[in-house]
Amino acid sequence: EYDGERNSEGERHGRGKAYLPNGDTYDGEYEHGFRSGQGTYRFRNGACYTGQYLQNKKHGQGIFFYPDGSKYEGDWVNDQRHGYGKYTYANGDTYTGEWFNDNRHGQGTYVYKDTGSKYVGAWVNGNQEGEAELIHLNHRFKGKFLNGNPVGRGKYVFDIGCEQHGEYIQSEQDKGEREEEEEPSLLVATKWKASEITKLTLWTPHGENPPCPREASQVAAAAEAAEEAAAVTEEE
Repeated sequence: EYDGERNSEGERHGRGKAYLPNGDTYDGEYEHGFRSGQGTYRFRNGACYTGQYLQNKKHGQGIFFYPDGSKYEGDWVNDQRHGYGKYTYANGDTYTGEWFNDNRHGQGTYVYKDTGSKYVGAWVNGNQEGEAELIHLNHRFKGKFLNGNPVGRGKYVFDIGCEQHGEYIQSEQDKGEREEEEEPSLLVATKWKASEITKLTLWTPHGENPPCPREASQVAAAAEAAEEAAAVTEEE
């Protein structure tokens, strides 16, 4: 059922409202029989899209409200999230950044609502992968990620004024288990192996002397904090 404007050929053209057989509705602009321009599409399951269309497909800027309470606001290409946009998940987490073929892909920031931690860096086909920074309340990790886990060399930077350098390694047992699997597991356990602790390299714009190195006891405390942080990261 359609209620709206038509052109001389009888095609839906201009503004109109359509009631689809499956219970969905569309209220918006048409061009030569296709949903094209600005419109609102309401799904029977409670989902709703408000934004731009091109030949019946979501294309341009738009907001999609999903049945679970999550929503995406940003660019669409050929019915897929593609370009730049923000996704707010049902649990309150958010991802803001680049999208490619419906997946988080490129550079983006994921914020975990419960902890306030955030991942800032590279994504590949929806996964945390590449150079990135995992920022926590009082420290951060800089390094590389693969399938959401830190891998290889990196460093922990602590707000108390020191860094711990090292690398994430897999145990021999883990490697053996992975060889038997057809596909790599997304929950591979890696362990942090520290190599050194240094004080932060501070920038002094007016040539002041940098602060004195912290006392050995404070460095030792930083080492303990780093080990705890590594353990927390492994659990996550």
